[in-house]
Amino acid sequence: MSTSLSALVGDALESSELLATTARINSPGGKSILFGDSVRALEPQEQERLRAHSCSAESWDRILVTDDFNPAHFWGTHFMGDVILGATGTPVDLGHGITMPAGVYKAVVANCEIGDGALVHSVGLLSNVVLDSGAAVANTQTVAADAGTAFGNGREIGIAIETGGREVKLYAEITVDVAAKIASSRGDSALLEEYGEFVDGYTAKAKAAKGYIGVGARILNTGKVINTFVGEGAVIDNATKVENATVLSSADERTEILDGSFVVNSLIQWGCEVTSMAIVDKSALCEHSHVERHGKVTESVVGPNTGIAEGEVTACLVGPFVGFHHQALLIAAFWPEGKGNIGYGANVGSNHTGKAPDQEIWCGEGTFFGLGVNIKMPSDFTRAPYSIIATAVNALPQRLEMPFSLVNTPAALHEGISPAYNEIMPGWVLSDNIFSVKRNEGKYAKRNRARRAEIVTEVFRPDIVDLMIEARSRLQAASGKEIYTDRDVKGLGKNYMSERSRVAGIEAYTFYLRWYALNGLRARLAAEGKVDLEAKSGDARWEHERQVLLAEFSERDPKALLRELIAMQEKIAQDVETSKAKDDKRGPRVIDDYAEAHAPASKDGFVKETHAATEALRAEVEKIIAGL
Repeated sequence: MSTSLSALVGDALESSELLATTARINSPGGKSILFGDSVRALEPQEQERLRAHSCSAESWDRILVTDDFNPAHFWGTHFMGDVILGATGTPVDLGHGITMPAGVYKAVVANCEIGDGALVHSVGLLSNVVLDSGAAVANTQTVAADAGTAFGNGREIGIAIETGGREVKLYAEITVDVAAKIASSRGDSALLEEYGEFVDGYTAKAKAAKGYIGVGARILNTGKVINTFVGEGAVIDNATKVENATVLSSADERTEILDGSFVVNSLIQWGCEVTSMAIVDKSALCEHSHVERHGKVTESVVGPNTGIAEGEVTACLVGPFVGFHHQALLIAAFWPEGKGNIGYGANVGSNHTGKAPDQEIWCGEGTFFGLGVNIKMPSDFTRAPYSIIATAVNALPQRLEMPFSLVNTPAALHEGISPAYNEIMPGWVLSDNIFSVKRNEGKYAKRNRARRAEIVTEVFRPDIVDLMIEARSRLQAASGKEIYTDRDVKGLGKNYMSERSRVAGIEAYTFYLRWYALNGLRARLAAEGKVDLEAKSGDARWEHERQVLLAEFSERDPKALLRELIAMQEKIAQDVETSKAKDDKRGPRVIDDYAEAHAPASKDGFVKETHAATEALRAEVEKIIAGL
């Protein structure tokens, strides 16, 4: 494995719980996968006791048991092929206050191993699976596996282009970063070939002689569970079907597939939830994501902490923390950065040109697609992070390069400008809706449950700051007109901009560029106690902040600069409250008792947090100044 691929996939082959388990299944250390050689044949009196309990077998000689075997907990069961049975009798929790003693009751069991403390009750067919200790299968039609199943691994799906062109092969522990790199590296044939070989090798190791139900896992009230690896503690309850799937889970990151859900040809990672008649087909759900309320995910990879409800996601790579809670469409989207939103009725997926559905959209970090928008393809918003596409906008195919912008329906028609163009206000999110940016930044940091994927929640960081600098430069280079288009200012996309918005955008970008640089100075002084602003640094982050600082300020006195930071932070805190307070003014004009039902901005939790953080920063800065 090359260095580049190794850095990408890490130690997946060595650390995979799936591969470790399939290796144990395929090469048991003795007669039994679970018990090694610590098994024996049934005693004649045990056979008689089982017959008395209405049990039968194709051949009693093919049933092996442990020394702790107790026939008292086997009733009404027919055994077929080679069956190994462990200790029984311990209580098994089935939820809702219901427990049953471990054992096998009213079932057909064929070529299975049933571990200590496991329960099988009212199962039409349990065939060719290993039921590990403490696991339970109850009130379920069929749980079975074909020898050689790979549990859904190795499938190739078309990400970002529905008709193909950015294909990615899936394996159980795949991450958004891996999928993004492979999907966006179509010119690197060596990497693509090596990755394909890696997944093929992984899939070969994933193939198992039997299916597997992990320690403490539960399969209850379900139709069919076929060719599925079910990890420790996972719960499949009242599902319609789970087939050709890997369900990774652990005792403290339980994965659940519930209530009418349908999961086929898919890979579900730790802590995920698929519930309330959701459909997941030919896809991978990364850790702690969820699909619910009739949500449909097809041929897609969904990132950590993202939720899909009611709407449809097809042929997409969706990054972390995307909110998708209503009926809407996301199709052929490349969105590894995530942290955005899909509003009700949004059609982010006009990917059919009349020739073939072969177009794509690159959504960009933090993009907010409002209610009822129609986004035509191809579109690229990656250089316009944290922008808002406002309600009911019909957006033409375009490349947008103005961060933190608002794209709204046109306020007026202008001569020489297509009526299909929308109006753009660069930097509007910074100047008029900073509440949303700062709130989401804090929310993502607090709510991140991913343990394996590294998710950067900081908004004002070097790569985004560089986009702000470039956008401001383009705005500064233009002047002398009342209305601008992409012919005048590169990066406006298929939108027009007013002179007022150009000036406001420059001001917004400048303010936050300076705030970023001053925060870097504060952090540097807090860590080092002193700083030479003219000295080049080997610290990449500080060097970037230092360069911005030198470009933005003629002042070189650290004390004066820190006092400027306090003033700017106070303005941000006030802007956050003002941004939220717009609702306090608008609401009562529309709804008579609005004020009685809504807390004012001054009492909003995040507003209060922001003011508290501002006071903490003031105290820290004053302490730093005193020490200089």
